Amino acid sequence: MEIKARSASPQDLRAYLLREQQRLATEIRTRAVHGRAHAGYGNHIADDATEVFEQTKHLALRRGMERRLSEVQAALQRMEDGGYGSCVTCGKRIDPARLRALPSAGLCLSCQIRSEDRKGTSWDKTRR
Repeated sequence: MEIKARSASPQDLRAYLLREQQRLATEIRTRAVHGRAHAGYGNHIADDATEVFEQTKHLALRRGMERRLSEVQAALQRMEDGGYGSCVTCGKRIDPARLRALPSAGLCLSCQIRSEDRKGTSWDKTRR
């Protein structure tokens, strides 16, 4: 797992989140979904399919960045409100190592795993 913040200190975590917020906002602004408004009216079906695929890919990437930006902004808001570092579900402290690796984390590891299990997206399906 890539470590995001230099340390688990509140200053380093906040600095990382602010940089990430700026990076994502800039990336979203510059990543426009381009293409013809009426894909499928071109001269060649393969060209149309490629264009639709590229539009879909760029839209998915943009939505992922928007979701990530929302998570970063929520973490910054929790810092302002004094709730940063506590699980938004159970209220327990989030492990500092988890926050260092994922500064926008709002769930402790136990609640994160339960959330993924409910969604059917758990990273470790062998636990069952």
